[in-house]
Amino acid sequence: MKSLVLESPGNFVFHAERSAPTEDPGADSLLVRVVACGICGSDLPRGFDAGGAYHYPLVLGHEFSAVLEESGHGFKAGDRVAVFPLIPKPGQPGFDTGDFAQTTNYDYFGSRRDGGMQELLRVPAANLFPLPNHVKLLHAACTEPAAVALHGVRKLHIAAGDTGLVIGAGPIGNMTAQWLRIHGCSRVIVADVDPRKLALAAEMGFETINSAVGDPVARLMEITNGAGAHRVVEACGLPVTFAQAIACAATFGEVVFMGNLHGEFRLGEKAFSTILRRELTLHGTWNSKVVPRGTDDWSTVLKYMDRELQIAPLVTDTPTLEEGPAIFTSIRERKAYHNKVIFRVSPELCD
Repeated sequence: MKSLVLESPGNFVFHAERSAPTEDPGADSLLVRVVACGICGSDLPRGFDAGGAYHYPLVLGHEFSAVLEESGHGFKAGDRVAVFPLIPKPGQPGFDTGDFAQTTNYDYFGSRRDGGMQELLRVPAANLFPLPNHVKLLHAACTEPAAVALHGVRKLHIAAGDTGLVIGAGPIGNMTAQWLRIHGCSRVIVADVDPRKLALAAEMGFETINSAVGDPVARLMEITNGAGAHRVVEACGLPVTFAQAIACAATFGEVVFMGNLHGEFRLGEKAFSTILRRELTLHGTWNSKVVPRGTDDWSTVLKYMDRELQIAPLVTDTPTLEEGPAIFTSIRERKAYHNKVIFRVSPELCD
């Protein structure tokens, strides 16, 4: 089978013929043919940094959609699915409540075990989510990041007419802005330093702030007449944007820290006083939930995807696995503009 293998840090190798997967995630697993697989920002340090991967060789990819190769466990061959990458293990706190991402013992496609940048994979039936007819397989590869964005937004107590602010206009930041709008924010503002991402956000109906040309906090306060934003989501993971998120929040507002922090964040006296005086609520968020089925993050994403939640505008590249080494290098070295990159693992099945 075709596969893109991380042989060592920074060494991505395309294999035209590689043995079918032997890892078995359980007796209830089904063989799937991966159709599309996205590159996540976390795949870059995992792929290039020394010690970034759990082991070598490793097939990356935790954002993927597939078609079933066999029937069983309520599914039939040919079913189109999105795949939840976390494989929980019972017998620990959080398992029975469905808080799988908060458990300490689990497996994970694309990091702890081989993931979706290969044609075939065995997946537990519990990790499969059938795609509605309106969802494209290519876009379904973004179910995981869309669910992460939704999980964070669901921490907020959004009221109709609220002003929302997202700091970070990458794919997850853009999807977060869309979720804020879907949940009732009448005004959604997106801040970033990249004019191309801001232009896309503007095309999609969001107000924008270019943080590279001025103080984004001052600009936010200016366009909100000093009120600030009721619901703020930090989607960059930088110490400076963490501080900006707090400074931009309105009195009695809420802040969600979604970005995985890079660097040391220190909370100064002024920022801490802002939290106290404005009586802010700060939320942490991590991953997403797949229970209870039907109202969980993943099921909700698939109800809205390719309808109110738009994926197509975010996608800049749809390479094949053969192009994998080159596209990873281009992203790492910023040789070109890449927003959302989705591999067409099985190009003949991509719609």
